[in-house]
Amino acid sequence: MALEQLSDVVQRCQALPDDSYSSEDHDVFTVAGRSCIEEGHSPQVLSIVLDEKNQSVVRSMGWNLLPPLVQVLLRKDDKHLPQCLAIFNHLLETCGPKELLIGLLELLEHDDADRIAESLHLLLNPLQKVLLRLGGRKASSLGMTLSSVLDQLAKLPVPDTKEQEEDDVFSLGRCCADLARFVGPFAQEARLNQSSANQLRNSHKTAGEQEEGAEDELRTELLKFCMKTLSHPLLDVQIWDPDTLPLSPLRTFAAEILDILGAVGESLPGLVFHPLLKKKEVPGFLEEEVRYPKNSLACLAHLVFVHHLAADTFPSVFSPVFCLRCNMEHISILLSRTETSRLQKGLELYEKSLVRVEDGSLPADLLEIKTFLTVPQNLVKVMTICPKHDLRTKGLKVFQLSIDKFNTEAKYRFFQYMLRTSSHSGVEGYIIKNIKNQIDAALQPGNGNIWFEGVHLLPLLRKVFSLPDGPETDLLQYLDRVMESLNLLRYLVIRDKITENQTGVWTELYKIEDTFMKPLRVGVNMSRAHYERELQDTREKKKKNTKEDSVLSVSVGGEKLPKMTSESQIQALHSALHTFDMIESVLVRIEELVEVKDGLETAGEPQLLRA
Repeated sequence: MALEQLSDVVQRCQALPDDSYSSEDHDVFTVAGRSCIEEGHSPQVLSIVLDEKNQSVVRSMGWNLLPPLVQVLLRKDDKHLPQCLAIFNHLLETCGPKELLIGLLELLEHDDADRIAESLHLLLNPLQKVLLRLGGRKASSLGMTLSSVLDQLAKLPVPDTKEQEEDDVFSLGRCCADLARFVGPFAQEARLNQSSANQLRNSHKTAGEQEEGAEDELRTELLKFCMKTLSHPLLDVQIWDPDTLPLSPLRTFAAEILDILGAVGESLPGLVFHPLLKKKEVPGFLEEEVRYPKNSLACLAHLVFVHHLAADTFPSVFSPVFCLRCNMEHISILLSRTETSRLQKGLELYEKSLVRVEDGSLPADLLEIKTFLTVPQNLVKVMTICPKHDLRTKGLKVFQLSIDKFNTEAKYRFFQYMLRTSSHSGVEGYIIKNIKNQIDAALQPGNGNIWFEGVHLLPLLRKVFSLPDGPETDLLQYLDRVMESLNLLRYLVIRDKITENQTGVWTELYKIEDTFMKPLRVGVNMSRAHYERELQDTREKKKKNTKEDSVLSVSVGGEKLPKMTSESQIQALHSALHTFDMIESVLVRIEELVEVKDGLETAGEPQLLRA
């Protein structure tokens, strides 16, 4: 029935001009033709399609047969696969390219990852052939195609491990390789256009406006494609070094994207250093932020500086400090996100940018640049709230590396800023530990500096030797800060002689006692009394409750502790009391050292005391 309808409509249309087929003719041809292929009459359809008398009909309506043909080609096990492939190839050569393009793009749309990968593998080459048939009018169609392909690519999961990329479990590697082959001829055309344009400029000739406009459109669409690809999938995947994974489709794809950027006339150093270098006006309809998305440029910087892709295009004249300044913009973008892949790339880029800088060389005026303050704040978030332990550890390592690169004044001002803005006890404790190390270095013979001795040091010490809420400070919450502050004070009392007073601690000691030591002692006594009362109440509740594993709820400081067994509650309260004892013991030791050293210095018998 369907075969007869197809034969009838084709025979009837043979006698009609191309532009006079009715909508009914189109509908009958479409329904009957698709039914024939689905019912296994592909050999007969092939005969009709190849018949010379039917070429005008096929040219006008044949593209409607694409859906059932593609279904057969995707199945691969149909007995009529050769005939369907022959019909498909003939349609690609005969039908109008615009109609074919629309039909093929519609067939790309899938939600299942396996279907997406198979469809891209099958259809990218036909799409390339169709686009090449458009000649100089293909730029907008190429842009539409690339956008559709990347939308489908975004639905594929990305490999998390080296083994997943090796096995290509999600087919992302194959799809990226197919996509690179698809784009290849268009990138080569753009490269030739760019070369011709340069030659014309050098010979003071001008290309025709229409031709030049078409070339600009092609470059623009390829640039958009590269920028989108850098944002995804390349920003989300782990790129493995050749030593770890010798054959990496994703690393190869990344290198090809950078090559395409060069083909369209983009300077890779210019893109990486875009935040600091004022770009010239570029012809085209894209606004600056759209043309060069920040996420894409950050990914590009990571590929260049961490994986050394296209490193040979970078002149050696750029100093490590200049590269760091430029990369801070990219690092800030990456570390401001929460996705693991982006945080990892941000840490890697920051580390690679820092290791090339000489220790103690970064001047304090860099701290006037916004990113040199926002990046450490973002780094603190990674160190404290990132759920992945390896990233938190890496964050701390890079944080210390960044401190080491500052000169003495920059370290001083950085410590001031962090103590002023931080709200995390562990971070504040780490900064105070760094301050102690800098003071120790300054007190070594021949290492003196004005920032960690004398009058400049005192404002920093006043920030260190203070309690956020006075005697009512939550000592458990601020334990790291309190203990590092006490350790620093003990060190200063031991290391600095009263007669020399290099750090100024002895003239400041009465203030430290009033603003830090006395409130701390009051706070310890208040906290101990409170927790001892809670411990006593918990023990009494345990005695009253006969259940072996009873669950109690205890409030401390107005806040309920997590529900746990009475034994666990008692252990937690004992641990808190032990912490208060530890704080008090260091506090008492400092008071003893002050008293002893004051007596020795007064008696004229200065000597080195050890804690």
